[in-house]
Amino acid sequence: MPKINVYLPDELAEAVKEAGVPVSAICQRALEQSVRRVTAIRETALGDLETEDPTARLTHFTERACAAVKLGIERARAEGAASVGSEHLLGGMLAEGGNLALHVLRAVDIDPRQLLRDLEKERGSGGGEGRQFSSSAANVLELAVTEATALGHNYIGCEHLLLGLVSEPEGAGGQLLRARGAELRLTRRAVTAALAGYVHLRAQASDKTESSAAALLQPIMQRLDRIEKHVGL
Repeated sequence: MPKINVYLPDELAEAVKEAGVPVSAICQRALEQSVRRVTAIRETALGDLETEDPTARLTHFTERACAAVKLGIERARAEGAASVGSEHLLGGMLAEGGNLALHVLRAVDIDPRQLLRDLEKERGSGGGEGRQFSSSAANVLELAVTEATALGHNYIGCEHLLLGLVSEPEGAGGQLLRARGAELRLTRRAVTAALAGYVHLRAQASDKTESSAAALLQPIMQRLDRIEKHVGL
């Protein structure tokens, strides 16, 4: 049986030894799950989007993430684009309107409405049908899976889609986000802060405005910043 080395920080390695955690079994299971997710992404990316449900194979995507992808496909077709690009996925995520990624953007001082205006300026008017994902959009979807796996999540939400967009180097969607200030490390921290405490805070402040909701993330991000500085990151 082939052997793959897994490197761990010293403290974690010691904790794993003390706890007697079955590293091999856990790694195998995690890798199997990751392979299934990435394979599903690649099959979707290479397949024809002219189906009843183009997101049917994205079984680990949340309802909002699937809606964002579908809206991106619709946006590409409305523009007559030859393929669904990363900019269309960004537009779909913004158009979905109620996902966590939008609050993350506000927390890092990026206005989703301004991004939509930027996209409108770049809107094409070709004669294509948007039947497939472009290579950059396919990379975004795969990177979203990678980001979710790295965070230890068994689902892919719009917050992971946002990270995929920011980290994808070639597509117009990521270029636009980075031009507006969405640096990958900062965006990851904002997503971590959102997932760590935003849902609970939103339940306590359901009557707050959108700007106030984004502001709820700031204390968590500041605390993460202090922790990172303390451990020398």
